[in-house]
Amino acid sequence: QVQLVESGEGLVQAGGSLTLSCSASGRTFSVYDMGWFRQAPGKEREFVAAISWSGGSTYYADAVKGRFTISRDNAKNTVFLQMNSLTPEDTAVYYCVAHFHRNTDYNPKNVHEYDYWGQGTQVTVSS
Repeated sequence: QVQLVESGEGLVQAGGSLTLSCSASGRTFSVYDMGWFRQAPGKEREFVAAISWSGGSTYYADAVKGRFTISRDNAKNTVFLQMNSLTPEDTAVYYCVAHFHRNTDYNPKNVHEYDYWGQGTQVTVSS
């Protein structure tokens, strides 16, 4: 069992920056691929970014590529999402997710790949 706790929620103006953190506890953090999804009001949950268990590979949704950066610190059991140049379209609840790394195909953009989810943290971008 893995527990994920997000932090860093906030209200920022368009063009601003915010960093989300996700702390994991339970099983060994370094065996999990980690990611972020988000869900805006009235919309489906969507992929934002993911990082492999080693940190060697990162993946981004087209909507955030070049503006968001995902990283991890395995020594601190934490994954980060640095968000720059925020727009009102980035307003959503952001969820941290964990996928137990297996030697099989892994599609980081598939919501069903993930074994554990955090409770979500609100990001609001004002225009």
